[in-house]
Amino acid sequence: MCGIVVTHDVSDQQVEGAPPSAHAAEPGGVGGGDDGEATRMLERISHRGPDGSGSRRVGPTWLGHRRLAIIDVEGGTQPLIDERGNVLVGNGEIYNHAALRAELGPDRFATSSDNETALRAVVAWGPQAIDRLRGMFAFAVAAEDGTLLAARDPLGIKPLYWAREEGRTIFASELRAFPEEVRPLIEAFPPGHWWTRSDGLHPFADLSARGRPFETRDEARDAIRDVVIRAVEDRMMADVEVGVLLSGGLDSSIVAAVAARDAARRGMRLQSFAVGVEGSPDLEAARVVAEALDLDHHERIYTAEEAYNVLDDAVRVIEHFDPALVRSAVPNHLVAELAARHVKVVLTGEGADELFAGYDYLRDVQPEDLEAELLRSVRGLHNLNLQRADRTSMAHGLEARVPFLDLDVIAVAARVPVTWKLPGEHGQEKRLLREAFAEWLPDDILWRRKAQFGDGSGAADALGAAISARLDDADADEQAARHEGLPTPRSAEEAVYQRMFARHLGGIRADKVLGMSPHT
Repeated sequence: MCGIVVTHDVSDQQVEGAPPSAHAAEPGGVGGGDDGEATRMLERISHRGPDGSGSRRVGPTWLGHRRLAIIDVEGGTQPLIDERGNVLVGNGEIYNHAALRAELGPDRFATSSDNETALRAVVAWGPQAIDRLRGMFAFAVAAEDGTLLAARDPLGIKPLYWAREEGRTIFASELRAFPEEVRPLIEAFPPGHWWTRSDGLHPFADLSARGRPFETRDEARDAIRDVVIRAVEDRMMADVEVGVLLSGGLDSSIVAAVAARDAARRGMRLQSFAVGVEGSPDLEAARVVAEALDLDHHERIYTAEEAYNVLDDAVRVIEHFDPALVRSAVPNHLVAELAARHVKVVLTGEGADELFAGYDYLRDVQPEDLEAELLRSVRGLHNLNLQRADRTSMAHGLEARVPFLDLDVIAVAARVPVTWKLPGEHGQEKRLLREAFAEWLPDDILWRRKAQFGDGSGAADALGAAISARLDDADADEQAARHEGLPTPRSAEEAVYQRMFARHLGGIRADKVLGMSPHT
């Protein structure tokens, strides 16, 4: 897990691929020969890679990298360079790198880094190799002939933004990296796409693909259990210890149960981390799970005052102002801070609700519309829940992995007939998922009703006073709406968060980079 910055300036070249000439960037600009501003961009995201940094210029392209050492701790320093001078900087993990490495020929590799596999695959097989990568990633590969390829994983688990103007393209892992003068140009690089200047954007993943529907509930339960177990075990891949963020809800508890079994096979005891206000449901449930699974459990109890104090920082960190996202970001921020004192990698339960219809609002969706709504919500995760999960963890130099968003898990979930996902007016949501892990968790956890993290941890109540204290401006909505690029607030609470967002990231066009949850 890392942070990357890439600047690519061919403004004085006729054709991409021609031998690069000497570049002179405009004063104060980014790209060309202005490595100083690119270096400053990289420093703004130093929290994503506290273990080191590196950079390299390849003709018109400057590539910078901040490193959090997870795999090949000693030898995986980036940028990664092959014998032909091709250079990669990447953020994320390629979980099937061992299989691809064997196919490519292990003797040609200089490191055991999974990101080197991405470099070798793209050089050997071209952009079509990207569809064979399984994991979470955002990377760029520059060549000596002046060409550049950028790519982002199918779900956008790893962040990537870009700003484009004539002849010049800038990439970075976070919005805060970009200089202020570039902010109006920033867009989210689309998940599941690769790009070159000559070929433009190309999709390489189809999340709407559907396989044969399951014929029986038993078949579906077995497939769900098997694929989730494989996904969790794949994400235990690391040369450092892996922990789990444990809310005490169904999804994180399932992940913890599988990870605990895998850790035990390695002779280790899984570490778990939970936060909440005193007496909160999440804290109590997490303790039950930790005891049942014999976890090495850590928790942090926070107060309303602490929630108040971290609110502005949470908005700055997640680079968002959606109220539902901010409320859950406060406990996420605090639990990541706790976990980072003990481990470098954690597993989370993100994604299960989108795959198995876990949200309350889905009870009102008509059966014929549910499949499309679930697909829409999965596609929209990259600039909502996944953005929160990435930013709150990486703010503390912590990598968060999301087993439920493995492509194979998504494919299995898509085969479940939509009528089997419907909870009914009073039924239990995610019933098939619960039944699939019936022997793995205590019944009171297995059948616990869904609670949003901000609610279950007590953050929503704790933030009530904090929000009220900031609603002393009668023109809050109008003032927030005047910030360039921000939409009219949907509530006074959102107006508060918008003002915080604008103070830290003024000038960014929200419609180009952010998603908005259906309920505030």
